[in-house]
This record gives sequence, C-alpha cells and structure tokens, in this order.
Amino acid sequence: MRRVSSPTFSPLYQQIKGLLLEGLRSGEWRPGEAIPSEVDLAARYRVSQGTVRKAIDELAAENLLLRRQGKGTFVATHGEPQVRFRFLRLAPDAGKPVVPDRQLLEFRRTRAPVELARALGLRAGDPAVMLQRRLVFAGDPVVFEDVWLPGNLFKGLTPQAVSEHKGALYNLFETDFGTRMVRAEERVKAVAADASAAKQLAVEIGHPLLQVERVSFTYGDKPVEWRRGLYKTDRYFYRSELG
Repeated sequence: MRRVSSPTFSPLYQQIKGLLLEGLRSGEWRPGEAIPSEVDLAARYRVSQGTVRKAIDELAAENLLLRRQGKGTFVATHGEPQVRFRFLRLAPDAGKPVVPDRQLLEFRRTRAPVELARALGLRAGDPAVMLQRRLVFAGDPVVFEDVWLPGNLFKGLTPQAVSEHKGALYNLFETDFGTRMVRAEERVKAVAADASAAKQLAVEIGHPLLQVERVSFTYGDKPVEWRRGLYKTDRYFYRSELG
C-alpha cells in the first residue's frame, strides 16, 4: 500500500517563537531593549502565558533574548558578558579567556569578488567592504583575519568607527547598523603560515596555523558577513560545542 503523507503542524509555542523572531527581525524590538511582558504577549497573541514562556525560553537558550531577574526580558546584544565569547571560540590552554586588543590593519571599499558573492548571495562586482584585523591577546598576536561585508548594508561604516569601537565588531554592527549576527557556519582546517601571516602573527613562514572560514547570518538566515581567520594555537585551543 502507498503511504499517504499527512500535513504537519508546528506546536503553538513554535508559532509564537516565529512571531517573536519576526518582531526581532523587523526591528520592533532592538538590541538591548526590553520586549513586552509574558502577560502582555499572551494577550497580544491570544495564547496562554505558559506558551509564551516556552517560546521565550527557547530564544533565550539561543542567545537571542536575555532574562534579567526582576527586570524582564531583553533583546540580547553582543556587548553582554554572557555572549562575549560566543563567536570568538579561542580559549587559552590555561586560565580564562581574555578580551583581545583588536587592531585594524586595512579598510577598503571595493567590489565583491566571486567567492564573496557566492557566500553572501551577492552578484560579483556588487559593493563590498573589506576589513583586515589582528587580534592580540595579552601582547601576543593570535588572530589575523579578513572580514568582508555587503557594501550596501554597511554604507556608513568607516575605519574610524571600527578603530574607536572598544567592543566586539558584532556589537558595532547591531548598534550602528541594526544588523545582528545570530548564528554562523564555519569550516576549519590546518594550514602553513605564508609570509604575510608569519609577519602579522610573529611566527616563521610555514608555522602551523588553524584557518577558520566563517559565514555569519542575521535573522531569517540571511548571510551578511564572510571572514577568513588564521589562528595561532601554540597556547590556545579552538572550542566547539556539539548537540
């Protein structure tokens, strides 16, 4: 007998989660702002408070919302201590992760090469922004990376803004451009340092490095950043979470 597939329906809390995500994506609630209370949201969507709570719990687990005891629920930001190292996965062999000194080496507006266009769903030749940076941990240069962005999405970005910003680059993107990175996909492999990387990371040519290519996505699974970083892991390891 031929099986007949039946329609599938998502649980109600998942539907509410989708509505909340749409509010985040549209900018109804911006990073750092409080969202309405569970009671107000339950009335708004005509569901139980428990259903709203379950949807918020999932968004909090995904680091998109942040509960603050006695204050409410807020849109998470990349400036929060809890998510400071969410995308920077390096940790020292001994001791706690430290906040790096971020050094801008190059900034230019250019045209999207084919590889970037493919990664971000652009057309080759579209406006693009390229940042080259070095991350220094306690005086030790550890990361040398190129960061590429869609030029039309970051029209007002300047080298001064990048250099003067004290926090994570993603925090600047969300506060000044309303673009929040919510997840990323990475490819990691071992490479040997070329002359440029050796100079920036203070190692010999041929020194083993970890190459990390990342595509970062904002709401709606829209890719908005591509970067390639070279990591010196002599005294650091790359953290990964599974499941």
